Amino acid sequence: MTTLEWSRLEEGERQKILRRQEALPVRLSDLAKDLGVRLVASTLPAGVSGEIRPNEVGGYVISVNRHDSARRQRFTVAHEIAHYLLHRDQIGQGITDDALYRSSLSDSREAEANRLAADILMPRGAIATAVAKIGAVERDELVAKMADEFGVSEIAMRIRLGFD
Repeated sequence: MTTLEWSRLEEGERQKILRRQEALPVRLSDLAKDLGVRLVASTLPAGVSGEIRPNEVGGYVISVNRHDSARRQRFTVAHEIAHYLLHRDQIGQGITDDALYRSSLSDSREAEANRLAADILMPRGAIATAVAKIGAVERDELVAKMADEFGVSEIAMRIRLGFD
């Protein structure tokens, strides 16, 4: 992984992520637990995909909108984990991300969280291995198969593969 966001992580955090990336799709609930972050599915207001807030015991809790699709929820959880890893000092009373992953943080902070979420869900080495394993197929079929394998939306996979 070569993104600037990945390089900003503490070595222990990178190792926890790498351990969870050994099996696909990445089990985000296990990663959250490894990081000491509680994960809950909630009914959030319309247009809100997720949020991360401090809890009463000094930790953090990520809430994901239970009404979003499973793949949307996965990206939201990875995005909120990325906020925890990259922006813990800026969470304050909480960060709420809307359906377009916008929050009170700057657009650059949201882009950082999106890039790290992609690194977590779709590690580049695993992407290359999966592409080679699938072989020569049409672009749309490749995207669909890869999205299934990694448990992400086809849009997220298209972006990761550099098709959009």
